[in-house]
Amino acid sequence: MSERIVLCGASAYEQKYYLNQQFAGLPQAIREELQILCVLFTEEVGGVLTIAFEADGEIVLETEFEENDYYYDTVSSGLMIRAVRDKRQELFRSLELYYRVFNQ
Repeated sequence: MSERIVLCGASAYEQKYYLNQQFAGLPQAIREELQILCVLFTEEVGGVLTIAFEADGEIVLETEFEENDYYYDTVSSGLMIRAVRDKRQELFRSLELYYRVFNQ
């Protein structure tokens, strides 16, 4: 199994956002949109959201939560990921293309 390359992520626990510096060349508007997306997701659902690239360039959204996090809502997390994927479909397609062109 190939390793994933993290694009960005946010943690409700640490209240921090991370953007992999390998992708600092993305346009400012896209970086801001990713930050807003990640932070709002973790504010709403809790836990940690990571957006990463598979080896083939496909975008993957993953969530994690601490075992004792009783506020994390697994059902809402799944529904919200599906909604984000639907609403941000064009953004994710553009990011996948960017990754395939500049990182392979």
